[in-house]
Amino acid sequence: MTVRSPAAGASVALTVPALLAARAEAEPGHVAISQGSDTLDLAAWQARTQAIAAGLQAAGIQPGERVGLLYGPRDWIAYACSYTGVLAAGAVAVPLSTRSAPAELAYMLEHCDARALLYGPAAQPPDVSIKLCWGPEQVSALPEAAPVRGPRPGDPAQILYTSGTTGRPKGVVAAHANLTHGARLKPPLRALAHSRHFLHAFPIGTNAAQTMLFNALTAHAGMLATARFVPEHFARLIERHAVGTVFVVPAMAIELLRSGALDRHDVSSVVLFGSTAAALPPAVAAELAAALPTATLVNYYTSTEAAPTQTSMVFHPDRPAALGRAVTGGTLRVCDPDGEPCPAGVVGEVWMRGAGISRSYLDDPETTRHVFRGGWTRMGDVGYLDADGYLFLVDRAGDVIKSGADKVSTIAVEAALHEHPEIVEAAVFGLPDPVLGMAPVAVLVATRELRLAEVRAFLATRLAGHEQPSRIVHVDDLPRNAGGKVVKHRLRELFGAAPEPARAEADPRA
Repeated sequence: MTVRSPAAGASVALTVPALLAARAEAEPGHVAISQGSDTLDLAAWQARTQAIAAGLQAAGIQPGERVGLLYGPRDWIAYACSYTGVLAAGAVAVPLSTRSAPAELAYMLEHCDARALLYGPAAQPPDVSIKLCWGPEQVSALPEAAPVRGPRPGDPAQILYTSGTTGRPKGVVAAHANLTHGARLKPPLRALAHSRHFLHAFPIGTNAAQTMLFNALTAHAGMLATARFVPEHFARLIERHAVGTVFVVPAMAIELLRSGALDRHDVSSVVLFGSTAAALPPAVAAELAAALPTATLVNYYTSTEAAPTQTSMVFHPDRPAALGRAVTGGTLRVCDPDGEPCPAGVVGEVWMRGAGISRSYLDDPETTRHVFRGGWTRMGDVGYLDADGYLFLVDRAGDVIKSGADKVSTIAVEAALHEHPEIVEAAVFGLPDPVLGMAPVAVLVATRELRLAEVRAFLATRLAGHEQPSRIVHVDDLPRNAGGKVVKHRLRELFGAAPEPARAEADPRA
């Protein structure tokens, strides 16, 4: 089954610098980014872009060469200018995260053969041999310059590395035409037209952060960025600035609800509450819908490989287990192993049609052929579309647990666990079992220490016996990558030697 979301009008192929230049000419005084007391309007953004581009070209950076960008969470304005400056010089931007380990940063810079690195005051450059390394003083000292000759729409613009939750990060190459696809320059067609500000706390170097950057370039609303997600501060910003659009990852949504911050502040200005990186657990989505009755709750479904193509899935309380229904963005289909569309209700692999020209992984033609096919991107998820076009995710393809003769969805088990009033967060995965081959286990963040028997009794009417966790462990926090996704492989060791027996409990039937 294939579901196409409604079109929102035609667009033309642009480069990122051309898009910024056109927007700056039309609305030079529009404040595109605000962080703390600092602001960046479009005219200043364009001027800094050209200065950085001219400086890079004068320093010998050639078109197509890769330039790493390493900026901390307080440096959104500097990062935005450096990013577009690199692209205006015809080079390829490689956004990096200061949350990555030095060895990871070194790997990515060496893997993409970066010729230069621009970094902010909060960043510590890794120890790599590189042609050009500019810190904040050098970048900010670049003088204003005349426009440089820019790239073409089909030229590579960006290499964004995947989160690496299942292995080493892969570099996804995107052209300018990919990144600007769907951009609407005419005021009536601009995104987020219902809001003056959109608020987020995503770290630079992630796919979610890149989406926010392009919102700042194209949307009617200006970006309001906060360096760190603290529920009370986040809700206070919504109230102070009458924020109309909010973007979070599920972990942030859970913190907002559990903290009570939404009740202590006036958040009635919010008309769009968007979640990305992973699907909201149904119980959490229902709580949010009740806490924000005047807001539309949206799951944004995409991946590093597919972005900026994404599907906006509006949450529907009558279908709480559904991710949502495509209303804008990409085209979805669910396919069988041969790549043929499945009928409604039949589980298969989720595919999304990508925007613009074909994409690739850097220096990995075999994986490129597997993931990118005929304009479609294999999302790595297993799910199904119902007769009305609502998407239900069953699991990540690699996370499905084959337990005996049954298959267990970790997403379904996690969703059931989130319904428990004393479970704040849950991560489920499979571990070897001498009888079943694999069996589900759960790592919990809870308001108190729960016994396994209590958890299983709660789940008895929600899950089948083979779906229930055979073991549980309690932790204070779940480990996450920079994009907010739980890194499950870091939790497996908790079930190894079980160094804290009082905290790890096995199924008494075993």
